[in-house]
Amino acid sequence: MNQDICIVFHSGHGHTRRIAEAIAEGCLGSLLEIDGGGELADGGWRQLDHARAIVFGSPTYMGNVSWQFKKFLDTSAAVWSRQGWKNKLAAGFTNSAGINGDKLSTLQALFTLSQQHGMIWLGTGMMPSNTRAATRDDLNYLASFSGLMAATPADASVDEMIPGDLATARRFGARIAEVGGFFRTGVE
Repeated sequence: MNQDICIVFHSGHGHTRRIAEAIAEGCLGSLLEIDGGGELADGGWRQLDHARAIVFGSPTYMGNVSWQFKKFLDTSAAVWSRQGWKNKLAAGFTNSAGINGDKLSTLQALFTLSQQHGMIWLGTGMMPSNTRAATRDDLNYLASFSGLMAATPADASVDEMIPGDLATARRFGARIAEVGGFFRTGVE
C-alpha cells in the first residue's frame, strides 16, 4: 500500500467503494472512507496531510456529491486556511446509476474543491471508447476526461458492476501513480 496516495471517498451502497478499491489496485493507494455521518476515521485528517496525492470520490446524488462528502468538503476549510494541501496532486471520481446522471457536476465540485486548496488536478488521460464496435466493457466507455465516471444500474449489486468501469478505474489509478512519480504499475 502506498501511503503517498490517499483515496478519500463516500459510498452510499458500496458501488463507489468498489471504484475506489479498483483505483487503489492501480496505484496501490490507501483508502479512507467517509462514514454515513460524514466523518473520517481517527487519524484520517493526518493521513490526508501526509499524502502527496489525494483522490476524491463521491456518488452522484441529485446532480452533486453526497451530503456526507459535502460535509467532509466543508470541514476541509480548516486545512484550506493553512494551505495544507497546496501543490498536492488531486484527482476525482464518481458513480451513479445513469449513464449520464449529471456526473460532470460532481466532478466539477471535486475539481473546485481541489482548486480552492491550490492542488494540481489530474484528469483521466484516456481516449474514449466511442466507435460502433465499442462495448460497455471497454476502457473509458463513458468518455470522461476531467475525472473518472462509472455507471452502475440501480438494481445491480457490487458484484455486478461493469468490468470496463473497474478496468478504467485501475488504469486511472496507474496514471495517478505514474504522473505523480510514485512508480509504474504496469496496469493495462
